[in-house]
Amino acid sequence: MSIFFLLIMLILVIADQSLKFFVNTNIEIGSLHNIIPGIISLTNITNNGGAWSILSGNMLFFYFVTIIAVIIIVYLLYRAKKESNIYKTGLVLLLSGTIGNAIDRFTNQSVTDMFHLDFIDFAIFNLADVYITIGVILIIIFIIFIDKDVHK
Repeated sequence: MSIFFLLIMLILVIADQSLKFFVNTNIEIGSLHNIIPGIISLTNITNNGGAWSILSGNMLFFYFVTIIAVIIIVYLLYRAKKESNIYKTGLVLLLSGTIGNAIDRFTNQSVTDMFHLDFIDFAIFNLADVYITIGVILIIIFIIFIDKDVHK
């Protein structure tokens, strides 16, 4: 993994943790603060499970999955071809989100979530979740449309 991608990952993790710190110190648990009325609000909730609170309270499971995920993502980054920047960007986003949520899980035994979509009944999520989602989308796009063998 190049210094550029390491720097991007560091910036993304710092942004995630900074936003979580801001939310935890400035927004009361469960309250809603409009960012764009009718579209998105900030809130402060904790989630000790996965997406949509799946497997709530199973921290040992999440610790194990997180460690395995980080090892696999770092390995895939190491093995990725130099010219596969979309793929590597996807992996860096995935790794950044995984580390951002892992920091919460390992230090607080839960993840801070803050983005509430006002126009749809959807799970409340955080910046790390956004990184993970965009990362997976980029990886899928790369594999399906650009290069079917990213590790040659």
